Amino acid sequence: MKPTLLLSVGALCLAFAGTSMAATNSAAPAHQHEHGASTATLQLNAGKKWETDAALRQAMGNIREAMAAALHKIHENKLSRQAYATLATKVEKEVGNIVANCKLSAQADEQLHLVIAQLLEGAEQMAGKAKTVKRQDGAVRVIGALEKYGSYFDDSGFKPISH
Repeated sequence: MKPTLLLSVGALCLAFAGTSMAATNSAAPAHQHEHGASTATLQLNAGKKWETDAALRQAMGNIREAMAAALHKIHENKLSRQAYATLATKVEKEVGNIVANCKLSAQADEQLHLVIAQLLEGAEQMAGKAKTVKRQDGAVRVIGALEKYGSYFDDSGFKPISH
């Protein structure tokens, strides 16, 4: 990863790390703790999905494809550390593509950052950087972010991962 891209992705991680857990599906009850500051929550655009662009659709499709290809081994707990690291790198690369090329409205971008924060947190876990969780938990987090993307963003070609 290029140093400037790494810095951009790192800055994005830091900027939105606190919001990753706040991105909840509106169909599921939210578990929240009061911390004195408001947190952003993922929501629809006046009842409609947020717009996307070609760069976003391509990158999210690439992440979905990589995760779907590894899903059986993830479920069977047979994915190697190296394979998890490869998946983590793929997610980080595609997030870098989104950051560099995606052009959305400010409101859609704000919502997308909630999904991106969850993707990056999952990638960090899959890479083994979060010592308190299993790499498999990172994969679950990434798949959850993909589900949220499909639920909140208008991408007619995107199919959720069946699991």
